[in-house]
Amino acid sequence: MFPAELIQVSAFHSFTLAIVLLFLGRKTADRWDILRRYSIPEPVVGGVICAVLVGVLYYAVGMRIEFELGMRDILLLYFFAGIGLKSDIQTVKDGGKPLMVLLAVAAVYIVLQNGVGMGVAWLFGLDARAGLMTGSVSLTGGVGTTLAWAPTFVGELGIANALELGMASNMVGLVIACVIGGPIASHLMRRHGLRGNGPLPLDGQAAASSAGATLDYYGVLKAWLWLNLALMLGGAITPLLARLGLQLPDFVGCLMAGIILRNLGALWLLRRGTERLDGPRWQSTRQGLSLISDICLGMFLTMALMGLQLWVLEGSLAFVLTALALQVALAVVYTVAVVYRCMGRDYESAVVSAGFGGIVLGSTATAVANMTAVARQNGVAPRAFLVVPLVCGFFIDIVNALIIQFLVRWA
Repeated sequence: MFPAELIQVSAFHSFTLAIVLLFLGRKTADRWDILRRYSIPEPVVGGVICAVLVGVLYYAVGMRIEFELGMRDILLLYFFAGIGLKSDIQTVKDGGKPLMVLLAVAAVYIVLQNGVGMGVAWLFGLDARAGLMTGSVSLTGGVGTTLAWAPTFVGELGIANALELGMASNMVGLVIACVIGGPIASHLMRRHGLRGNGPLPLDGQAAASSAGATLDYYGVLKAWLWLNLALMLGGAITPLLARLGLQLPDFVGCLMAGIILRNLGALWLLRRGTERLDGPRWQSTRQGLSLISDICLGMFLTMALMGLQLWVLEGSLAFVLTALALQVALAVVYTVAVVYRCMGRDYESAVVSAGFGGIVLGSTATAVANMTAVARQNGVAPRAFLVVPLVCGFFIDIVNALIIQFLVRWA
């Protein structure tokens, strides 16, 4: 192969390319019936097209293209801060039993997921704990959790290639997570004769949840201000959690910050006796939050996938692919046999199942994107969009951190 020629694409040009790829993904999804049938998210289509082309250039002519993707991580923080700002204590109460059931189901899955990873590592003659990097560290936890735990695996456990294993597993898992959610939901709907209430327009989930609200200039501006405040507060919460022994991704701090600001704001307005946070002015801000969150989610997924470097898999290809093949099989079987049944065996359960595939192999952003694609094709699923982001974006990361800590110390 030709010696690799490095071409670095600046942050500005990378961000602009991501916008183009998002449009390309939408056009491609509109033209290919199979993509619509299985509800493959548009950002996934555009991002994967770019990743494949970059991989072809690397192997064909030795051209190594690297994108500056710092903006990708900021987009993720905005997305989770938006989830927090749209959630309040009453929202958690409304989630009630379904929220706790999904959390319990996901916690059991994390244990099984790590068991598979550690078992494959043992079969390949590696430290069994290296398998955690092909388990919940990289798959349920995502990039943030992988980066947070890599120094511990390298420095304390002596697993020198822990970061590479985690990033490679996350790379493969993210791609698969983006494509299995829709097919799982489609299979469940066909098998059990489930129907939603009809296709939604673009951004239909947000529109359905905010019917009657007006999106205006100041609503978007106020939403942007609240998001920035949540990011600043989240930047202080994450180090505090680390001092308490919880190594969590930055987006968890932003999610918590959003929830704190949302509920403090509601309490302050209640004591003043002024407009409640479900009034028209807040609904305008909420519409702004939904708009910004939708944009950030689409752009994050596009940038995450366009930045995949397929050649990173070369050094540990056999181990990673074996582990991931088993992880995908486990995810599909567990989702269909356990998650769907435990969540109620209805249309909403099928949408949750689409999201669960994203949770355990990719990220919360992937889960929401999968559910959004299904909802646009079949109809709103308010319970699913209430429960999944809360469980996946907050509770599951705490549970995951505790399980990883236990296995690292005692396995």
